[in-house]
Amino acid sequence: QVQLVESGGGSVQAGGSLRLSCKGSGMTFSDHCLGWFRQTPGNERERERVARIDGDDVAIYSDPVKGRFTIFKEPVENILYLQMNRLKPEDTGLYYCAARSSSRCVGWGFGFWGQGTQVNVSS
Repeated sequence: QVQLVESGGGSVQAGGSLRLSCKGSGMTFSDHCLGWFRQTPGNERERERVARIDGDDVAIYSDPVKGRFTIFKEPVENILYLQMNRLKPEDTGLYYCAARSSSRCVGWGFGFWGQGTQVNVSS
C-alpha cells in the first residue's frame, strides 16, 4: 500500500525559506514520477501545480515558483523534498505530495496523494 507523508510546513516571513519533505512507503521513489501541489486560500477546490520530477530526475516548475523552488529526491531514504526560497505571501497554502505509478511524467495526473502540510508566509 502506497503511503505519502508530508512534513516541514510552518510559518515564515516573506523572503524566508522552508524545506518540505515527503516520506514514501510502498513504492520506490526513484522509479516514479513525483510532484508537489498546493491549495491556496480562496482556491480550496483546486490543487495548483507546483513542481514535478520524473524517474530520470528531470524537473519541471510552474511559473509562479520557477527560480525560487527546487524539487529533488533522496533515493536511499525514499524522501521527496521541496526547497522553497524567497517565499512570498501568495505561497501560503496546503502543500501536497503526489506520486504516479509510472517513472514518466506525462501531464499532471497523479494517483497517490499525501494529506498535506500547511505553509504560512506573512508579509
